[in-house]
Amino acid sequence: MVDGANIRFVQGDVVPIHGDMVKAADGKNVWLVGGGDLVGQFHDHGLLDELILSVAPVTLASGAPLLPRKIPTPPLKLTNVKKYGDVFAVLTYEVQQAREG
Repeated sequence: MVDGANIRFVQGDVVPIHGDMVKAADGKNVWLVGGGDLVGQFHDHGLLDELILSVAPVTLASGAPLLPRKIPTPPLKLTNVKKYGDVFAVLTYEVQQAREG
């Protein structure tokens, strides 16, 4: 358990849940835990503004894509890189929203 954390477990369509999440966060970041497909569902509906990715140098024989979506345009914009020790890198990306019209 994390002191002061407002942790909830939900399922279903991400669109109606998103509004409840933002309201419950009361101005703080909303963290998504559940894998790339879950994050991709929020991206599909334009509900992401930032991705914060922690990277460690682990080589796997096989695996799944980080986000099982094609996001060719508009692209993710790298806004920050932090180094933690001599192992981890944390990459912060702004999610560029498609402009209408």
